[in-house]
Amino acid sequence: MSKYLLNKFLYTVDRDPELVERYREDGEAFVAWWEETQANRILNVIDGEASTWLAFTGPERAALAAHDHVALFQLGAHPFLTLTLFIAMFERDHPEPLSYQKGYGEALAHLSLPYPDIAT
Repeated sequence: MSKYLLNKFLYTVDRDPELVERYREDGEAFVAWWEETQANRILNVIDGEASTWLAFTGPERAALAAHDHVALFQLGAHPFLTLTLFIAMFERDHPEPLSYQKGYGEALAHLSLPYPDIAT
């Protein structure tokens, strides 16, 4: 499992409106594309330099493809990175102020301390 890679996905996708829309429209295809083309790129480095070993596990890939923020949190994804990306993707579907954020929190309410380690 790579919490680093989960968080890298959330961080990089959230910063590009086009990627946010592609991820919202087809999570499974987008995750496959991102893993194949972006996962091993080194952040903030000139194109052409990359690692070769980063890949999602089956549960990580499935949670990302399904937009399942509860499973992502349980896998160690940082909740603030997940929340900001998912607000960009889904807040528009919830007309009441803060209704998406409240639903996000309610979906995590069944979890108790100790929470999963979110350190990378």
